[in-house]
Amino acid sequence: MSPLAPDTTHQIITITPEAISELSKLRDTEPDADRLGLRLEIISKPGEDFQYDLSFDVITKAAFTDEVRTHTAEGVSLKVIIPSSSIDLLEGATLDHSANAGLVIRNPNKPQAPEVEGLIRDDELSAQIETLVSTEVNPALAAHGGFVTYVGHDNEGTAYLTMGGGCHGCSMSRMTMLDGVQTMIVEQIPAIERVRDLTDHSSGENPFYH
Repeated sequence: MSPLAPDTTHQIITITPEAISELSKLRDTEPDADRLGLRLEIISKPGEDFQYDLSFDVITKAAFTDEVRTHTAEGVSLKVIIPSSSIDLLEGATLDHSANAGLVIRNPNKPQAPEVEGLIRDDELSAQIETLVSTEVNPALAAHGGFVTYVGHDNEGTAYLTMGGGCHGCSMSRMTMLDGVQTMIVEQIPAIERVRDLTDHSSGENPFYH
């Protein structure tokens, strides 16, 4: 294989046998089923909790930059098309199916931070905040299925974050932010005096689907 050739043996996302079985049944009800693959794409914007779009598309219509993989279980094959913009964000995720929950994606990745004009996120202070978020804040929130994403600071003592996962859309999320996250950051990073939450919690209709 050429050094520049893509590694088509690497499965970007794991699809369980149960999910392959269910998806193949759905595919086979479509016209031209033998030409179809599952297109899996993240359609949310940076800073928002992951939202996924799953649809069947003709495999030969996949863009040159899309990645196409074949997943097989118990003699059933399913081709999966992942757009280039979603590859890194789906790396290591699992698509599963159960009778109770239906199709569920478990994704270990975190949404990208939104770009907010005027905020600083590439200095030493930002590095300190991001280290604290990854090593102490998010592990503490993980028990509730939530996490925060650092957005930036205003150089005037305010750090800006968004909340996702179980915290996104939860009525207790703002209290968690103010009483928990803010306390941890302010106590350990003297340059930060307060924390502000930029999350649009009104969009958290199904916060545990992540």
